Amino acid sequence: MDLTHKHKEEENKGSFLFYDEEKMAAEMTYSKANGFIIIDHTSVEADYRNRDLGYRLVDKVVEFARNNQIKVMPLCPFAASVFQKNEGIRDVLK
Repeated sequence: MDLTHKHKEEENKGSFLFYDEEKMAAEMTYSKANGFIIIDHTSVEADYRNRDLGYRLVDKVVEFARNNQIKVMPLCPFAASVFQKNEGIRDVLK
């Protein structure tokens, strides 16, 4: 499975996405506030479930946060569970 990663950002909202050609496979959305991002939603299309795309989206958020010296607040239950399970990425938590 060869997916394309995209990051979109407008004003105080953004998203990390995976596309299969032109079809969106997975998305994680966030809002920006006072130098940190708040992950508010994660979705994976039915055809792409059980392929760890949600985890890969969290990895993209962590990479982005580290590269931009910003913190992350995972309000999305999925993202929060990933941070809870993986101590190695908690350095970006707000």
